[in-house]
Amino acid sequence: MPYSHHSHSGQFCAHARDTLEEVVQAAIAKGTRVLALTEHMPREQQDLYPEEIDAGYSEKILHEIFAKYHVEARRLQKVYSSRVKILVGMEVDWIRPSSAAFISRLISDFHFDLFIGSVHHVHGIPIDYNSDLYEKALSMSGGTNKGLFEDYFDLQYDMLTALKPPVVGHFDLIRLKSNDPDTDFVKTEGVWRKIQRNLAFVVSYGGMLELNSAALRKGLKEPYPNAEISKAREYRLTYEGAEMLT
Repeated sequence: MPYSHHSHSGQFCAHARDTLEEVVQAAIAKGTRVLALTEHMPREQQDLYPEEIDAGYSEKILHEIFAKYHVEARRLQKVYSSRVKILVGMEVDWIRPSSAAFISRLISDFHFDLFIGSVHHVHGIPIDYNSDLYEKALSMSGGTNKGLFEDYFDLQYDMLTALKPPVVGHFDLIRLKSNDPDTDFVKTEGVWRKIQRNLAFVVSYGGMLELNSAALRKGLKEPYPNAEISKAREYRLTYEGAEMLT
């Protein structure tokens, strides 16, 4: 495990565990050479998760927590510089078009080493939190997985073109709460074409897709991205006449 470009700590993230320093120490113990610290960006009040609302968080509190994270991350970067290369960054949450200006301000204010571009919401609804919220988003996409998958990859494309993130987070996260998480994207033509388009754009600006094993921990058979996306080179398919991933 020499490189890790996506991490969270229980100190600054409600769904993680351990302090940020313990995360760094654990990475060093595993022989990690490069570790990116990438806590979630703060979100607007309307986009708080149920667990954050239950904990009494607000948009203001999330901003304060995030600022404290940045200070601690830079401290750890210096303290452990001789043992591991630490990159200080964030995971962005692209929710709607107005996310662009909000994210750009954060990047400008904090001068991160990198950031991960992720989509966790469709129609403003979290699609990876629980089945009830996934079903709500599903209904707004016409009630079919194909419709929701297409909406997800369209939203991801908006994020990619607006931000050009150096790392794209859990590319096919939309599988997680689906009733067919091991779906064959290649056989779903409209969805696969949108995946092709997004992959081609990531390649065009030199971005990377992370290989994220959290999917396995959550019960899926394959990590993000799944095998057919990871092997996209082998298909040598085209999008609008341009050869992809050659």
